[in-house]
Amino acid sequence: MGRVFGTDGVRGLANGDLTAELALELSVAAAHVLAERGEFAGHRPLAVVGRDTRISGEFLESAVVAGLLSAGVDVALLGVLPTPGVAHLTKTLGADLGVMISASHNPMPDNGIKFLARGGEKLDDAIEEAIEAHLHQEWERPTGAAVGRVRQHATAVDEYVAHLVRTTNKPLAGLRVVLDCAEGAASEAAPRALIGAGADVTAIHAQPDGLNINDNCGSTHLADLRAAVVKDGADVGFALDGDADRCLAVDAEGNVVDGDQILAILAGSLRDSGRLRADTVVATVMSNLGFVRAMRDAGVAVRQTKVGDRYVLEAMRAGGYNLGGEQSGHVIMSDHATTGDGILTALHLLERMATTGASIAELAGVMSRLPQVLVNVPGVDKTRTDDEVLGAAIAEAETELGDGGRVLLRASGTEPLVRVMVEALTEAHAREVADRLADVVRERLAL
Repeated sequence: MGRVFGTDGVRGLANGDLTAELALELSVAAAHVLAERGEFAGHRPLAVVGRDTRISGEFLESAVVAGLLSAGVDVALLGVLPTPGVAHLTKTLGADLGVMISASHNPMPDNGIKFLARGGEKLDDAIEEAIEAHLHQEWERPTGAAVGRVRQHATAVDEYVAHLVRTTNKPLAGLRVVLDCAEGAASEAAPRALIGAGADVTAIHAQPDGLNINDNCGSTHLADLRAAVVKDGADVGFALDGDADRCLAVDAEGNVVDGDQILAILAGSLRDSGRLRADTVVATVMSNLGFVRAMRDAGVAVRQTKVGDRYVLEAMRAGGYNLGGEQSGHVIMSDHATTGDGILTALHLLERMATTGASIAELAGVMSRLPQVLVNVPGVDKTRTDDEVLGAAIAEAETELGDGGRVLLRASGTEPLVRVMVEALTEAHAREVADRLADVVRERLAL
């Protein structure tokens, strides 16, 4: 697999790249690294383990649990639960380690493993590098009573749903919602949470069978949600991904409300109530230029990071900020969660609608999106994006666009490809520049 950890844990083809053996070794290595850092000092260590609905999650869960138990770590099995639910229970149960088995929005054959530190926060790069360094090392195995024990934590969904509902302050009665659960980890928790807060909910793609997760549904396939919202006359629709750490929205006419618009709405809500810390929101370099301009006009500063919610989280912690997110729909509200939470996002968008009496379309109108074109270029060497000829082509494009647009070229952290993103005053101009740069990428970075 090359470097084991990507931008969001370990991810790959289940039983191909990500095997039971690797899952076991990773959990053992994670236990050893945390033990060496003194995380287990003075008490018997506890880990919580959750997963999404993929069939491969069953054997990977068994492997992770076996590794942890063999390293002397007790395990509480959470079952099928969203990533933010695992993070929440890592914190509330006082666990030393959280493990989520999911490949998020990836197709069903893939799977992944995410580790969470005590408190429910994602591991930083240094700890992940230490875990990689510990893979396959010889170690002294505990025996007898020193090995770990496993138990089922049967109330995981109940506890997570109750937490979500407690974050809202205004009843959502009268709001009609269509909720696409992506046949994933939130298929039970998400409808229960929105109904518990008072909304009238129609759930679609909420009958997971282990094979249908993200299959033409969820946050990467919005056609069914858009059609359902219009057909049902709903006020709004929300689409989650496989592990429910992201959320996109659809207005009453079926128009998409993306992560930038969602972040702008929530920033306005927190600012108006005096709860937006330092009047600052954290976003990534992929955020639309229209979002940055709208926040500036509203008196809200924007801190931009590398792509990946882990980097958004790092910047939020470093600056003491309480709102951040990505265009993809990862939104982090650190007053209530330690990671992106799609259900939480949906609840607080609904609360903003209930408080203001405005539609999601009216709220999203706070920003105007510049046309943005993203071209994925597969089959190239993504380690050579510093190529001089490619750099010159990018500089020429940036001069051409001027203040009316921008160029962003980056290697994907989770897939074998290079992404070319261009914003311009017109979609046609953005497309022409993006296609031109994609051709240079193919020529210069060919394998």
